[in-house]
Amino acid sequence: MPELPEVETTRRGIEPHIKGQTVAKVSIRCPKLRWPIPKSLYKNLPGKTILAVERRAKYLLVRFEHGTLMMHLGMTGSMRISPATRQWKKHDHFALTFTNKKQLRLHDPRKFGSVLWYRGTDEKQKLLAKLGPEPLTDNFDADYLYNKSKKRTATIKQHIMNNHVVVGVGNIYASESLFMSGIHPTRAAGKVSKARMSTLVDNIKIILQRSIEQGGTTLRDFLNENGEPGYFAQQLNVYDRAGEQCVDCNRIIKSVVLGQRSTFYCPGCQR
Repeated sequence: MPELPEVETTRRGIEPHIKGQTVAKVSIRCPKLRWPIPKSLYKNLPGKTILAVERRAKYLLVRFEHGTLMMHLGMTGSMRISPATRQWKKHDHFALTFTNKKQLRLHDPRKFGSVLWYRGTDEKQKLLAKLGPEPLTDNFDADYLYNKSKKRTATIKQHIMNNHVVVGVGNIYASESLFMSGIHPTRAAGKVSKARMSTLVDNIKIILQRSIEQGGTTLRDFLNENGEPGYFAQQLNVYDRAGEQCVDCNRIIKSVVLGQRSTFYCPGCQR
């Protein structure tokens, strides 16, 4: 599943191509994704100009003067900028055609992505209203995470993956950040000291920023907007390395399932 760095990579890739462009046509080839694509887009968007392309958690927010187009890549989605004349692929489900004859296309083989529309503030959009802070902002710091973790019995891995606590720390980056911080993923969130929480916050920021800079993690179904895979997967220390030696202590990396997600850790380095 594309995580925050992949979505931010996509945002940065498509923004120069669509910001300031005027929509000429809306195409909906598959109206039923995770939720039905609103038919009102046929009337709402033609003739309107894109003011900005932003991201909140894993949602891409395409801003217009009269509302926001909110898109999610789901588990296997990706976006492309292509000529409007290019032949549609089997799993191209939605497109905006601009007056400059280019298109923004959503490609989603498993159809778990979404295309929604809302007016008003983000706080009034129900999918955004209760989200935690962005991990790369000053709102996410040691004081915040420590206070949010007090008396919590959930594992620290599940805690930092909870979008109500902080957004965008997906499975890969949670495992890697906990390894860098020397924290065992099954430790209760309420049992992590403030000093170690500070280290964890710093490492979450470092690992997410590093991944964004390198184009996101290479996943089976993700390619960035230029069709090139990300490169960060080559530097993963524990994720998907069960049975291999730890890069630091040579102990064997182990895995455990937490919240139905595979979690990878070093029994020697993480306590």
